[in-house]
Amino acid sequence: MDLYYDEVNTPIGPLLVVSDGEHILRIDYGSMEEREVDLQNWAKRYIGQVTLVKNAERVSEVQRQLQAYFSHERNEFSIPFRFHGTPFQKKVWNALYELIPFGKTVSYKEIATAIGQPKAVRAVGGAVNKNPFSVIVPCHRVVGANGKMVGYNGGLDKKEYLLNHESIIL
Repeated sequence: MDLYYDEVNTPIGPLLVVSDGEHILRIDYGSMEEREVDLQNWAKRYIGQVTLVKNAERVSEVQRQLQAYFSHERNEFSIPFRFHGTPFQKKVWNALYELIPFGKTVSYKEIATAIGQPKAVRAVGGAVNKNPFSVIVPCHRVVGANGKMVGYNGGLDKKEYLLNHESIIL
């Protein structure tokens, strides 16, 4: 199976966008050169053997929407995407996407409560850390119970940039 990809240059570095031709499957921090081994391992687990084909046209809508976001012309995304992960991870990622509006933050505890598992705060943190859709599924808007920035898969500098970009001051 072919997976299509391209890199989008952003103020926080390159974002690697991967599609199956119909749905966006991943948006990761970094370039293909940096991420290829991880991407192949992920694909083997969830899809099977894949061939990675650079094709900007297959991910052009995501590129357009990301550029509009970073230019302050858009604060929501409308792209067809598909989650590949455990049922628990998918539940957390859906909650991130559906429950955290632009310019707001929530705590890990609030996400755990929203998915009906208020004691699963640490597991929620683990799922948030594995979010396959950087920026678009807003894991950068999840903060600690005290309202402070805590870990971020892309690095706290990127999280801080995104929160400032959305005018969220912590």
